[in-house]
Amino acid sequence: MGSVDVLGVILRFALLIPAIVFHEVAHGYAALWLGDTTARDAGRLSLNPLKHVDPWGTILLPLLLTWMFGAGFGYAKPVPIDPRRFRDRRKGMFLTGIAGPASNLLMALLASMVVRVALLPGAAIAKWIAAGAYLFALVNLVLMFFNLIPIPPLDGSRVLPLFLSDRAMVAYHKWERYGFVILFGVLWLVPDIFHVDPVGAYFNATVYPLLRLMTGVS
Repeated sequence: MGSVDVLGVILRFALLIPAIVFHEVAHGYAALWLGDTTARDAGRLSLNPLKHVDPWGTILLPLLLTWMFGAGFGYAKPVPIDPRRFRDRRKGMFLTGIAGPASNLLMALLASMVVRVALLPGAAIAKWIAAGAYLFALVNLVLMFFNLIPIPPLDGSRVLPLFLSDRAMVAYHKWERYGFVILFGVLWLVPDIFHVDPVGAYFNATVYPLLRLMTGVS
C-alpha cells in the first residue's frame, strides 16, 4: 500500500472521530430533553473525544475497516441513558436512538453544502477543503446508515421497537443478547463463507446514491 493510501486512511479516520463524538453527544442531549439527566451527570455531554473513546470501536475497528475497504465506521462508549425516566419508554428510546443518526445526517448536509459551493463557477474554495468536505459527508452517511441497522447495540435496535407489537418485542428481546455475534457474522462471516456482502450492498443502495444527490458529485 502506497503513501497516498496511508494518508487517505489517516484522513478518513480523523474525520470519523468528530462524526462519532457528535453522534454520541446527540444521544445525550436528546435524553436530557426528554427528562433523563444520566448522560449529563456522567459528564458525557462534552465534545472532548477522550470522554467517548472506546479502544476497539472508536480506534481499532475504524482503522481496520478504513485500511481494508477505504471507508470505515465505528462507535464510541454508549452514552448512559435511564429509560425509566421517560414517560413513554418506547418513544423515549426511539427519540434518543434516532438522535445520533440524525446528527450525522445534519453534518453530511453541511459538508455537502461546502462541496456544492466549491463546484460553482469562480468559487474561491480550495480543492483540498472541498475534498475534505466530501469525505466528511461520506463518513457521516456511512456512520448514519450503519447505526440504523436494527442489531444491538446499534441505534437501529432502539428505533425498531417503536414499530413492533408487544408480542414481537418479546421475541426481539430474546435475540438482543446475541447482537454482537450477529453483527460479527453479518460483517465478516457471511462475506467470507457465502461471498455475499450484505453491508456493502446496503451501502450501495443507501449511502452512495444519497451522497451523489447531496453533493452533486457522481
